Amino acid sequence: MNRTTNFINKPSFSLCFCYPFSCSATQPVQPVYDLSTCIASLQACARYKSLQKGKQIHAYMVTNGFLCSPLSITSLINMYSKCNQMGDAVSTFYYRFHDPNVFAYNAVIAGFTANGLARNAFEFYNRMRLTCVMPDKFTFPCVIRACCSIWEVMKIHSLVIKLGLELDVYVGSALVNTYMKFLLVKEAQKVFEELPSRDIVLWNAMVNGFAQIGRFDEALVVFRTMSEEGVMPSRFTVTGVLSIFAMMGDFDHGRAIHAIALKMGYDSHFEVANALIDMYGKCKFTADALDIFEMMIEKDIYSWNSIIAVHEQCGYHDETLRLFYRMLGAGILPDLVTITIVVPACSHLSALMHGREIHGYMIKNGVGKGDVNKEDVNDVLMTNAIMDMYTKCGSMRNAYMVFDKMKNKDIASWNIMITGYGMHGNANEALDMFSRMCETQIEVDEVTLVGVLSACSHAGLVSEGRELLRQMRSKYGVIPTIEHYTCVVDMLGRAGHVVEAFELVQNMPIQANAVVWRALLAACRLHRNSDIAKVAAQKLMEIDPGHSGNYVLTSNIFVDTGQYEEVSEVRHAMRQHNVQKAPGCSWTELKDGVHAFINGDRSHPKANFIYAQLDSLTARLLSLPSSFSSVKEEKDLDFPIMACIFTITAVLISLMLIFIRLLYVLYRTGKPLKTRGSTGLTPPPLSTLIILGSGGQAVICAAKRQIFPQVLHCCCY
Repeated sequence: MNRTTNFINKPSFSLCFCYPFSCSATQPVQPVYDLSTCIASLQACARYKSLQKGKQIHAYMVTNGFLCSPLSITSLINMYSKCNQMGDAVSTFYYRFHDPNVFAYNAVIAGFTANGLARNAFEFYNRMRLTCVMPDKFTFPCVIRACCSIWEVMKIHSLVIKLGLELDVYVGSALVNTYMKFLLVKEAQKVFEELPSRDIVLWNAMVNGFAQIGRFDEALVVFRTMSEEGVMPSRFTVTGVLSIFAMMGDFDHGRAIHAIALKMGYDSHFEVANALIDMYGKCKFTADALDIFEMMIEKDIYSWNSIIAVHEQCGYHDETLRLFYRMLGAGILPDLVTITIVVPACSHLSALMHGREIHGYMIKNGVGKGDVNKEDVNDVLMTNAIMDMYTKCGSMRNAYMVFDKMKNKDIASWNIMITGYGMHGNANEALDMFSRMCETQIEVDEVTLVGVLSACSHAGLVSEGRELLRQMRSKYGVIPTIEHYTCVVDMLGRAGHVVEAFELVQNMPIQANAVVWRALLAACRLHRNSDIAKVAAQKLMEIDPGHSGNYVLTSNIFVDTGQYEEVSEVRHAMRQHNVQKAPGCSWTELKDGVHAFINGDRSHPKANFIYAQLDSLTARLLSLPSSFSSVKEEKDLDFPIMACIFTITAVLISLMLIFIRLLYVLYRTGKPLKTRGSTGLTPPPLSTLIILGSGGQAVICAAKRQIFPQVLHCCCY
């Protein structure tokens, strides 16, 4: 249950919403609740972010003349700020009967800072100084955090010293945080050491400050010093230290901090549990992260995002999607972070239907849309992720539709489209997109040219690829990298210029890596060049002896050229290095998820049925002319055929169900179904409502005017 629901059901301030808004013209309105009750209710609305209830209280206070009190104005500003409505907060600040004071200014500045509007906060502070309102010790912590340059921080620090507030622990914590943010470690340490009393907030500022700038060892030194001085860590200290061990991948010390959190009772707090999930996940202990998640009594959006991100980072893309749909089932609405995590999982699985569903959810709920007239950085990043998903799922039409609707296209947007077209063999579209990109005067980078060269490789545009490699430095200002040379070697090899590709590998200014030699070896296999293949294979055995693809490619080349003694040597070397070929895998996407099939694997719930159909299909193929006699020998064909059989079966079953449902509707209504160009389909008699089951048996689906569920088994031939 989310917190808004809990708040609505609380009786302590639900009384505030039971007053009548209408009144008689002759009888004055008597306030039912006093000012202190309204202010307490506003504080509750701010805590639980209940904007609607807060507006009702605001209306009640206007009606009863409660806005003359400075405390009521400050409470309203705080409520609107916590509900992310800074426009309403500023409007309340400028209420005509209100003389702005330091408390109202502090509330607006704090609201802007909390909502990530640092520049607005600093401008409001400058306006405060112009109106001769003197800032106090509650003003400076927010203003310091809102500073966008080091000069602004130093000016504020000078004013703090002038006003005698430099020893205030909250001001000092803000200074330490901000100096650390600008990498001014000495200044931060000086402020820290000059403070006579150091509370846990100040210690946390030092620990988290070092952690945020990547100086983990110094952060841990501060943490140990804090423990030696007898300062008890808070739950925010625990989350800060856990984030350090998460980024370091230090499982043992992270588990020790987990023990401290258990001992101090912090493990039940959202922020600590989420930090534990993140730490275990980044240390690749997903089972422990999942245990922490399952033990949480209540899970907020951050908890779900953490566990979903853990599985995505560890490469468990199918589990990422399962957790996402489980989150939706729990009634938690995804935010921009959730979508950013889940969309790459759809890309890796080529799960187009799931990606479309997520994209549709974004459009319907406005996820990732800020201002209607402009796109911010997050919008562009999110749109790029959607485009990338469509390109990797093979739907270039949808990718282009998303690209075409973008108002602001960055270089990544163009790169995704160029790479996508090249990946799917649409070289002309890729080159056209590259030309359009150059016309917009967007500076190309290494990724852009990799995409263009890859497109030339897939389409066999050898002359264009050679010209682009020659012009990279002079025309585009890009120094060719190993990725560019790999694309050119692959392009030459695919086009049959194996000798030229070999010469390029030998003469290029960068030392060739395993990927380059593997591209050359693949070209040798394609064109049966065993002489260059032996050189490439020898280099690969030296550079990357543990990669199974090297041995498989080399062995296949020797098989194609009839050199069986060399085949035996390659297989012997493979056994010596204990290298095993990863099993092939095929997967298919249906409405209930992505189904994977591995050769020889019978773990799928429908495995028995699928293998029965596979055996039947094999028997039928073997009964045909001799050209199909090799099917029995090709054991590696089992898993793609399994995926095909399962997909066709599922599709046929869904079509059968739709057809039978239509017949049953006709039967119950007794009305003919009229189609264009027909006189109508007469309802069938009861005996004709049948489904053909396995073996061609007829299963009656309707009897005594009732439909009984049947388990469908369809033969796919």
